[in-house]
Amino acid sequence: MTHQTTAPRLRTLVLLLLAVAGALLAAAGPASAHAALTGSDPAQGTVVDKAPTQVSLTFSEQVAMSDASLRVLDPKGTRVDTGEPTDVSGTTYAVRLHPGLPDGTYTVTYQVVSADSHPVAGAYTFSIGAPSATSVPASAQEAGGGVVGGLYGFGRYASYAGFIVMVGGAAFVLACWPAGAGVRVLQRLVVSGWLALTSATLFLLLLRGSYTGSGKLGDVFDLDLLGQVLQTKTGAALVSRLLLLAAAALFIAVLFGAYDKREDEEKRDLTFGLAIGGTVVAGGLAASWAMAEHASTGLQPGIAMPVDIVHLLAVAAWLGGLCALLTALYRAENPVEPSAVRRFSKVAFGSVIALLATGVYQSWRQLGSWSGFTETRYGQLLLVKIGLVALLVGIAWISRRWTARLAEPAASRQQQAATTEETAGAAATEERAGAAATEETAGAAALAERAGAAAAGRADSPGRERPAAEDQPAEITEAEAAEEASSEGAGAAERTGSTPGAGAAERAGSSTGTAKASPSEAESGPGAGDSGSGDAGAADSRRAAQLARQRAAVDAARQKRLRDADPNRSGLRRSVLAEAGVAVVLLAVTTALTSTEPGRTELDAKAATAAVASSDAAGAVTLDMSFDTGGANGKGVVSVDIDPARIGANEMHVYVTRPDGRAFDVPEVKVAFTLEAKSIGPLAITPDHITTGHWSAGGVQIPVGGEWQVAVTVRTSDIDQVTVSKNAQIG
Repeated sequence: MTHQTTAPRLRTLVLLLLAVAGALLAAAGPASAHAALTGSDPAQGTVVDKAPTQVSLTFSEQVAMSDASLRVLDPKGTRVDTGEPTDVSGTTYAVRLHPGLPDGTYTVTYQVVSADSHPVAGAYTFSIGAPSATSVPASAQEAGGGVVGGLYGFGRYASYAGFIVMVGGAAFVLACWPAGAGVRVLQRLVVSGWLALTSATLFLLLLRGSYTGSGKLGDVFDLDLLGQVLQTKTGAALVSRLLLLAAAALFIAVLFGAYDKREDEEKRDLTFGLAIGGTVVAGGLAASWAMAEHASTGLQPGIAMPVDIVHLLAVAAWLGGLCALLTALYRAENPVEPSAVRRFSKVAFGSVIALLATGVYQSWRQLGSWSGFTETRYGQLLLVKIGLVALLVGIAWISRRWTARLAEPAASRQQQAATTEETAGAAATEERAGAAATEETAGAAALAERAGAAAAGRADSPGRERPAAEDQPAEITEAEAAEEASSEGAGAAERTGSTPGAGAAERAGSSTGTAKASPSEAESGPGAGDSGSGDAGAADSRRAAQLARQRAAVDAARQKRLRDADPNRSGLRRSVLAEAGVAVVLLAVTTALTSTEPGRTELDAKAATAAVASSDAAGAVTLDMSFDTGGANGKGVVSVDIDPARIGANEMHVYVTRPDGRAFDVPEVKVAFTLEAKSIGPLAITPDHITTGHWSAGGVQIPVGGEWQVAVTVRTSDIDQVTVSKNAQIG
């Protein structure tokens, strides 16, 4: 009854958790850009006087480009670039334009692949001379979206799940329950993880070209795209994963083949080799993610990649082992040993410690500030993941308590229950034996009565001679033999589960018939007796086999009743099932997290966009500063004009006037820009003298926006000079 009610609940819970995981994956949407556009020349929305020779884009990290990654379209939608993007300075990429472009609004579109393997797309406009009345819509392309994007996200989830189940299940068998190598359900679990990871890897390899390119489902089987994918970092990682999966297949074959058939002493020798080989293969599989995604780019990649490998292995050991334990508790024919559960509890505790240490480092690396938890989508998903991990640790603590209770008390209760059942079985056996003896006594009395009646009939028969006196004991002996055979038949029937009375009657009839056979029948009697003995032996063999099967079924049912009746084991099963449910949702959140732009990158992109917007809105900046060098004609006013006072190139004009407002020349004027908040500068600039009291400098570069200090040094003689300064918001 317990099993029948538990199974529907288990199926309902699994379906509910899968629905939640699917909803989380669907809500994740297309992969967010992990490389952000931080600058462009010409800038977005600007109007330039003459046609530029090239268009350049600056990203927050290195990106991969093809000939079609960066395009410039004229007002009619015609492509006006040469189609050969070049790497200018690591994160800045440019494409040259055809000469003699007419006035109008031009559209710049880009679709690239970031260093962590995710597609990035966007578009903006600029104008030459004046904006045109008609321009190409600058709607950004959807990178990694649509049907292909959804399928790619599902493939990523399946690959993570397969890796966790395969590695964690094998580790559970090898480190916690070596006897589980012969359990069929655990073998199926690990093999299904291998199949899921292999299928998902092939699936991702086929989808990769369309995912980072056109996004069309029809391009999935394009061999040209597949060839291009194989030349990328992600393609190489997927191919390496397939090669490592071949080695993993060999490991699984040895684990569930030769290892399972070895004796305990031989298993200990083989365990060390399997542990080393399995760790190498699992580490290589984890590295196929670490070397192609978040950890491979950004801050401290040399430290981040090993940390990411340890993080993935810890997740697999904990959650994958949890799946193996859950399967063994619910589906295994042989009960899981309490010592195996205790060993897994220790493995899970060590995995949690590793997850906490590596997770703290990864959070700092990807966010960079506390505000990133609430201001970025990555940080919000990370908070959800932290909450789920905390919930999982809490349930795991409950499971540890059930594990502690399962050790000694369970063994004593099982022995007590077995003793009680044996006592009840012995009582039932005695009762059946008494009933059989009573029935045998009644059968013997009936036989004796029938034998007496037969003797009286023969004595009264006139056509038959009365037997000699010495022959009577022989007939009595035959009756006694029949009675004894009847008793033996009843005992055998009782042992084989047959009806005692039926067996006794059958054998008694056979014996009586033999005793009263005619002389002609006696001549053929031995052959018939041999045939009857052979049939009886075959029937006894069949009954013995049936009895053995019944006893095995009864023993298995008794073992299951004992396991189900143990409250500690039932409590452990419920808590492990709850852990597995939370793990399914946690894996979905983690998959969505790996497809989301890191918080540090998102904050940097927002700051750059805000700086450009503020610089566009600010316009020219004019600073007036009075000076006095102390010498003759040492007093005056110096004015500095900065146009357009934004990040990038600016025009600077310096004017020097007397206190009465008349322009006059001084021997030297120098300007320096300093951004103390970010320890930038001083950036010294020496303007060119244009006319009386007027100096100018073009192309003054302001690298970042902020509160800049503008310092002007004015020299009125060989020995008289002074430096005056003011702050201005630039960018």
